[in-house]
Amino acid sequence: MTTAETATPATRPAAAIGPRPGGFGGGGAMTPATNSIGLAAEHFAASMLYLVAGSAGLVWIAPELAAGTFLSPHVAGVTHLFTLGWITTTIFGALCQLLPVALGAPLRSVRVAHASFWTFAPGVGLFATGIASSSTTLHNVGISFVAVGIVLAVANIGASLRTARMRDATWAAVILATGFLSSTLLFGIILLHNLDTGFIAQWRLHVLASHLHVAIVGWAVIMMSGVSYRLLPMFLLAHGADTRWIRGALVLLTAGVVALPIGLLTGVALVAWLGVLLLEGGVACFLCQALAFHRVRVRKQLDPGLRFAAAGLAFLAASAVLGPVVLARGVGHGHLAVAYVATGLLGGVALFIVGFFYKIVPLLAWTARYRNKMGKGKVPTVAETYSARVATVQFWFMVLGVVLLATGAGAAWAHVARCGAVLFLGGALLFASQMARLVLGGHS
Repeated sequence: MTTAETATPATRPAAAIGPRPGGFGGGGAMTPATNSIGLAAEHFAASMLYLVAGSAGLVWIAPELAAGTFLSPHVAGVTHLFTLGWITTTIFGALCQLLPVALGAPLRSVRVAHASFWTFAPGVGLFATGIASSSTTLHNVGISFVAVGIVLAVANIGASLRTARMRDATWAAVILATGFLSSTLLFGIILLHNLDTGFIAQWRLHVLASHLHVAIVGWAVIMMSGVSYRLLPMFLLAHGADTRWIRGALVLLTAGVVALPIGLLTGVALVAWLGVLLLEGGVACFLCQALAFHRVRVRKQLDPGLRFAAAGLAFLAASAVLGPVVLARGVGHGHLAVAYVATGLLGGVALFIVGFFYKIVPLLAWTARYRNKMGKGKVPTVAETYSARVATVQFWFMVLGVVLLATGAGAAWAHVARCGAVLFLGGALLFASQMARLVLGGHS
């Protein structure tokens, strides 16, 4: 039996028994913003669908990844299922809870947030399908919906942050990341227009590389660093750690995300290399901050969510090692570029978000289902609302999937790449079964 099953209520961690008042704070307790649980839930449901769809797409495009043909419309379509569908939709949903609970900044408008979701989420599907099928009509309609959704979300988040009571590194990270999300949209529109006109000609690879780094590092990694600064100490019961690393992470990552595209787009190699060095330093600071929390943690055993987050950080470190090699070999070196992006996007960002999904979504589901039943009978703990054993199998499927996919792409081994894609899809399906269990109210 697990520790949660054998421990008495008096000895169980407070966060395992259920939410307590007090927001994010000591003892791992947090109180969800109940008025936005439904808003977060619709985002998380859509993001799960896109994760499964993107994972299935990986099996389809695995031979193209192994061939290094990253400019294929199929690859572009599937990539956006992850970047827009899984990652961005999840972040938007998480911010519905993070802003009011962690920063004391209630959403400026819940109606605008719903409007953003109902334009952005369907738009992602239309856009990805249009890109993958080379349908001009579909991808133009899709990008229009996506753009409206992003503009509404960014405006709503910005208006909410103005009222924040807590203006710390998390607050700064959200501001920086949403700014880079807007830049990502601009680069994406340029690339989309180029499909019809070819106006950027030989600079297409440099614009694409800029688009990817602004999206993955500027939007996703900076947001990850800011959110983990607030949530990792709570999840790990880690207090008193040196938190100065987060400042270096935000400054260096921001400077690097600005410098690298400038170097790539102007053809000034020195500026591009400066950007890479700044990004390497920023990732190193982010990893050092996470390690500082791990070293002082009270909760020594990592639960499934924290294991996924740790794996994500390990893949992020591996991707950082590959980054300078990709620049040295040239952005057009297909096999190495695919391995680099797969390691950073699927391993670093996607798995890290899966980890936080395991920490946030069960708590929200527990609150929605059981908050009015406390003291009226037996209720499960948050940890009992999903299966730790299934999560462990999912962990190894997805971790090995990323390793095999990146290895197969880097070495041009199509069968290895496809095996990795199948494993990753298996992990995504197990993850979806866990989330369905939460919705249906099953528990161990």
